[in-house]
Amino acid sequence: MGHADSKNAEFIPLNIAIMTISDSRTDENDTSGNTLIARLEKAGHQLAEKLIVPDNRYQIRAVLSGWIADPEVQAVITTGGTGLTGRDITPEAVTPLFDKSIEGFGELFRSLSYKLIKTSTVQSRALAGLANGTPVFCLPGSPGACKDGWDGIIEDQLDMRHKPCNLVEMMPRFLEV
Repeated sequence: MGHADSKNAEFIPLNIAIMTISDSRTDENDTSGNTLIARLEKAGHQLAEKLIVPDNRYQIRAVLSGWIADPEVQAVITTGGTGLTGRDITPEAVTPLFDKSIEGFGELFRSLSYKLIKTSTVQSRALAGLANGTPVFCLPGSPGACKDGWDGIIEDQLDMRHKPCNLVEMMPRFLEV
């Protein structure tokens, strides 16, 4: 399924941008964003940029559009705004930017989450997609959800060594020409 010759693949550190979507979080209390940063750095990746963006679909799209157009950003992870309350608009803000949706991400996230929070997972609208060759993962706003999403799915998909396939080998800079 992969597009690159990765039989003897080595780890490739990626530049990953983190967006916390919240009207109330600050750098001091953004435990979800900080959870993601700690995990991506522990895995050997670099933080490209971290921003806290209010629950405003146009501000979310503006920041995300800049990142997906930037060749120095290889992946984006958002946290927050995936629930069902009136201010939760991450899926509506992000989906129009996707070239392709990664349907299995939300399905797998909810399956993993069900083991921990049972039927409350039906309120999660976690999603992912590709935009300009950049994987974009949208996680709920709790540190536990960020931990579960990273540990259970994202870490492997952003590792060229993960077989039989991963998202790194599909990134434009790694495709065979």
